[in-house]
Amino acid sequence: MTAAFTRREFGIAAGASCAAALFRRPADGAPPAIGAPIAADEPPAREASWYRKLPEGRVECQLCPRGCQVADAERGGCGARENRGGTYTTLVYGAACALHIDPIEKKPFFHVLPGAQALSYATAGCNVECKFCQNWEISQFRPEQVRSAWWPPEALTAAARQRGLPLLAATYSEPTVFWEYVRDAAAAGRGSGVRSVAVSNGFIQEAPLKDVLPLLAAVKVDLKAFSERFYREVVRGELKPVLKTLEVIRASGVWLEIVVLLIPGLNDSEAEVRALVRWVRTNLGTDVPLHFTRFHPTYRLTNLPPTPLATMERSWRIAKDEGLAFPYLGNVPGHAGESTFCPACGYRLIHRIGFEVVENTMAGGRCSRCGRTIPGVWS
Repeated sequence: MTAAFTRREFGIAAGASCAAALFRRPADGAPPAIGAPIAADEPPAREASWYRKLPEGRVECQLCPRGCQVADAERGGCGARENRGGTYTTLVYGAACALHIDPIEKKPFFHVLPGAQALSYATAGCNVECKFCQNWEISQFRPEQVRSAWWPPEALTAAARQRGLPLLAATYSEPTVFWEYVRDAAAAGRGSGVRSVAVSNGFIQEAPLKDVLPLLAAVKVDLKAFSERFYREVVRGELKPVLKTLEVIRASGVWLEIVVLLIPGLNDSEAEVRALVRWVRTNLGTDVPLHFTRFHPTYRLTNLPPTPLATMERSWRIAKDEGLAFPYLGNVPGHAGESTFCPACGYRLIHRIGFEVVENTMAGGRCSRCGRTIPGVWS
């Protein structure tokens, strides 16, 4: 069994009041120790990669569709990037606030190395504000408000390799706000047999997306809804750029999976689900896995109930009826919708219960019964 990271290994100090123990950079400029806690008043700073300089010391961020124009000493909307004298800087490069070993099915990826474990990492910050965010304690706060430790890209790769983990997963918060970190970690892992995946909201501009995609093995995008109104009122974002992201990923050949969290009364109507499924079929094809995940009350939506199982199953049937080959259900342990079936002969290829792969009868990326090719990242 793969060992989990201990608090000491990760470098996050225990307790609520331990500022004295937090790391400060050496005066001589030497690199900090791996896993050293980062001082709240001295987050790491590195020049950002996707921005342009404007007159009077202002900058324009070109990372996400917000396109924040930022004055000197101010930050962009994500809170993780700051204009320092006309140089836009990322405050979260190498600053991991979460580092865990997870089954890849938890991301969820169902067509990426089934049963594999991934070294999952995140920094503080996000470029949207979902009212149903499960990780709001790190995504909706600034870097100096979240305990973080120094884990540069090469250290992440080394830690994964030492533990025999084949994957790095940028996840939990929003990889877009630490995209330079994702890029360099993925590049560091390529030469050592550690592949990278990203779990994203898809709210990113096309240029930075295309810059990093060739380094990734797979991307999972959370498609929050199929409504601009939902994105505006519940996510504080936009739908159109996310749809563009999905098209770009699909066209790139990088493996893509999609998750839709079904929230009662907000995005779970039969009409909206059918429209979403039809868009996926028309614009991305029938082989892209589409996961419908059950909502549980959290963050600012604690007034809503969990998604009824009947709603989950209806959405699953819609996807199958509309011709999608790999619809799935999430957060319904033991349901048939967690498993992978051959779309040609109906044989169950991968039996899952929760995040556990109980049985995998795949044979070289094909159905072991009829030989139909099953797309994904299998080796």
